[in-house]
Amino acid sequence: MLNMVRADQAEFDVRRGIAEIFAEGFTQWLGFFSKDPNKIAEAFAHIFVLDQFYVALHKGQVVGMAACTDGTSLSVKLDNKELRKHLGFYKGTMAGIFLKKEFETSFVYPLHESGSIEFVGTAVEFRGQGVASQLIRHILEHTPYKVYLIEEVADTNIPAMKLYQKLGFEEYKRKQIPMKRAKNIGINHIVSLRYTK
Repeated sequence: MLNMVRADQAEFDVRRGIAEIFAEGFTQWLGFFSKDPNKIAEAFAHIFVLDQFYVALHKGQVVGMAACTDGTSLSVKLDNKELRKHLGFYKGTMAGIFLKKEFETSFVYPLHESGSIEFVGTAVEFRGQGVASQLIRHILEHTPYKVYLIEEVADTNIPAMKLYQKLGFEEYKRKQIPMKRAKNIGINHIVSLRYTK
């Protein structure tokens, strides 16, 4: 049985659990900084703004995560000092520069009626068991927005695309990745999806 809760209201510090799922789920973006998922988890555990995250808990373990913001509040905040401490001066500095643009982006939505769902991830051993579906449904039921947007999903992330479509999200924008970069990261398009209550 899963327990869904906003991360800042969990009975224990969920940062490390979120960071482990983050490290596993975002390896295509983070592989340059380290191939070791434990090192990535340690380096990025500080970044999560807990009142913007929801977690799925099972027997005291974080098994799923997703953020939901109003589009102006950030769900993650990078600390360059922490990144350098765990990744070394060069890679930590590079992570701070490149990932700030990638992760600390806010989208301004009209009249604050839209929510942004971000950083959806499930622990490896719980994938395919409906954790992400339950977590997103929980967010849709427990947050006040009329429209929900999921920005920047890789078109090659077939499980995520199928999940979002099953939940009623529809594609509204597709951005092509430059050919050279697409070949390096294995993604052709970045897709944006929308759900309306």
